[in-house]
Amino acid sequence: MFKLKSLDGSQRMSTQDLLQIINEAVAAGETEFHIEASGQHDIGGPLWHPEGKDLNFLVKNPGQRVGSMCLEGTQIIVEGSASADVGWLNAGGKIVVRGDAGDTAAHCAASGNIFIGGRAGTRSGSLMKHDPLYAPPEFWVLKNCGSFSFEFMSGGIAVVCGYDSEKFESVLGDRSCVGMVGGTLYFRGNASGISEKDVKIRPLEEEDIAYLDGKMDDFLTSIARPEIRAELSNWSEWYKVIPLKYEERSKTSQTKILPFRTEEWVPNGIFSDVLRDDFSVIGLVTTGVYRQRVPVWENAYYASPCEFNCTASIPSQRRYNLLREGKVEEAYKLVLEYTPFPGSVCGAVCPNVCMEDCTRKNLDISVQIGELGTYSKDVTLDKAAVPKGKSVAVIGGGAAGLTVAWQLIRKGYDITVFESDEKMGGKLEQVIPRSRLPQQTLAAELKRIKDMGVVFKNNTPVDREKFSEIRAAYDAVVVATGGHKGRVIPWPGHERIVKGIDFLKGINKGKSPKVGKHVIVIGCGNSGMDAAVGAYQMGAEHVTCIDVQRPAADDKEIAHVEDLGATLMWPVVTKEVTAEGIITQDNQFIKGDTIIIAIGEVPELEFLPEGIVIEKGHLKVAGDYRIAEGVYTAGDAVKPGRMVDAIGAAQQAAAAVDAYLMGTTYQLQTKTKIDKNRLSTAYFKKCHTCDVPKADDDHLRCISCGTCRDCHMCERSCPENAIARTLGSDGNFEYISNANKCIGCGICAGICPCGIWSMHANKQPIHA
Repeated sequence: MFKLKSLDGSQRMSTQDLLQIINEAVAAGETEFHIEASGQHDIGGPLWHPEGKDLNFLVKNPGQRVGSMCLEGTQIIVEGSASADVGWLNAGGKIVVRGDAGDTAAHCAASGNIFIGGRAGTRSGSLMKHDPLYAPPEFWVLKNCGSFSFEFMSGGIAVVCGYDSEKFESVLGDRSCVGMVGGTLYFRGNASGISEKDVKIRPLEEEDIAYLDGKMDDFLTSIARPEIRAELSNWSEWYKVIPLKYEERSKTSQTKILPFRTEEWVPNGIFSDVLRDDFSVIGLVTTGVYRQRVPVWENAYYASPCEFNCTASIPSQRRYNLLREGKVEEAYKLVLEYTPFPGSVCGAVCPNVCMEDCTRKNLDISVQIGELGTYSKDVTLDKAAVPKGKSVAVIGGGAAGLTVAWQLIRKGYDITVFESDEKMGGKLEQVIPRSRLPQQTLAAELKRIKDMGVVFKNNTPVDREKFSEIRAAYDAVVVATGGHKGRVIPWPGHERIVKGIDFLKGINKGKSPKVGKHVIVIGCGNSGMDAAVGAYQMGAEHVTCIDVQRPAADDKEIAHVEDLGATLMWPVVTKEVTAEGIITQDNQFIKGDTIIIAIGEVPELEFLPEGIVIEKGHLKVAGDYRIAEGVYTAGDAVKPGRMVDAIGAAQQAAAAVDAYLMGTTYQLQTKTKIDKNRLSTAYFKKCHTCDVPKADDDHLRCISCGTCRDCHMCERSCPENAIARTLGSDGNFEYISNANKCIGCGICAGICPCGIWSMHANKQPIHA
């Protein structure tokens, strides 16, 4: 016997896994099964033994549809009760439930036997049928059935024994045999509410008694109740139900709905609690409150793929919409609401993850979001109209710190940034190669921040004493010191290693650090690629970049380094560093007279007071970026990441500081990516590379995912003229559907190329 227990402690086997195991066992020749289930569905069918042998199942605690589509040669015995759809579509098996069965037992059964040793639920025996080429299905119930039993029955034999059911007005439940057109039903005991329009009740004839008497022992033995044979064999207590023949049925005219509802509807029936209307007839196509669906203009409700992928949440499709409307300067300024570095980061050093999932890629290539950032390097925003009268200190003048400063100065706070280096910019200034980030772009964006009113204090290192002084002088403090301490693994000979961040800083400060002819860079992330480029700039003849895993750098950075002649090797695990190079764990030798390591950095946090939690070299933050009362953080001080990650975190940190100083509650803003199936790319022409316009003209290709492009297609396509475009006093437009005209057809949602219109179920109550 094949035994299986589907519950291991608190771990429950899925239905899919259980059925797969049973199928494999049957295929292997198993015939006897003992299944301790825990609510899994569809146990017992349809199954075929490879040698045609019978299959026997003993099942405990099954879920729905036990014996579903069961085939001839399969016997299932359920110890205890079973839930809905026992023997659904039974095609020849014998199914025995020794307890109660749920709703729709024997539903659509076409052959075989279904024996229930207790009660059966609502609509049991419904839609039973009989194919004349096979034996009819037989459905036996020891006790009674729920309402609507045997409705639309068209074949087979059903038997309801009425045992232990004297307290029920009807052993067949309410409104039994509705629509019955075939088959035979036997019952014992009381029965009321049977559909007299469809069936007639008759006493048993000799052939009926012969059938019941001949089948009774098999039934009672199967459900383990042979002792009640005599009690059920008083045939004078039994009746037969058969459907009316066509000529016996009423030939009345077609039933009208209003008389049916007002005169024939079952008083206090199962629908009485919801039947509260004026009985007026509502057409299939209607407006107002009776519409099935309601269109809603959900402009900017969902984030486009580019915005969703951008950790700074820059809504590029809104920029392109503004360009489409001719609002060029407004479009260039929009990005400054989110970052002070559209040219330096978006347009230069960012890998532009916004473009990776651009919907336009399914047609040709992504919209040129990165390059668009360069158009914003020379614009600025207005200063705050009303000063807040509060001050915030930012420690660290990198991407995160300056983004915090930019966001808060625009809200009206007095901002001072403390930077230990002689120049602002953090890694943008000190580490990123000039070949990747033009100096004039960064200088212009730093000037914009300073011109907004942010006070720069360069050459100002912060120790514990200075931190205490700053904390006492300002209403809030933001720690954004970045990661400037290079990590080095203590291999033998590690003292020969040059830290990548120090190497890159030396290049940018014009110190021209010396390198040998053969350089090894440990680490193939973007920092490693920058170090490799720097090594070539300093005179290296060949650079070998190694990593323990697949290079994590962006494809374009890897391609640039390989174009310079570098070799990338992975997986390579370093064992020892020597004067001639590196010895790997598998004792291979890689030649190199200069070894540079670029495997990440940690922030300098020694100036922070005791009590601030530091884990694995980084600050541990609460959900609102707070590390102490009035002290917040963002960027690489929390965890290493890309420049755009630091900018996104700095936005949230600035919002948290603002909430703290204003006495409000900070709430993290989340985004939901628009479903690509809502978008209609068929409306957009495919461009070849030679046809792709410049970034500021790329609005012709941008699909404007999730943000209305004001194309009027919904307005012009509505068959009922229900959609109108309105213009608010602030100059913003909106499309509105008139409920008195709209029929809820959904054409607006189907035709919208941007996925703006959604069809919602009409939840407006019909009655007050």
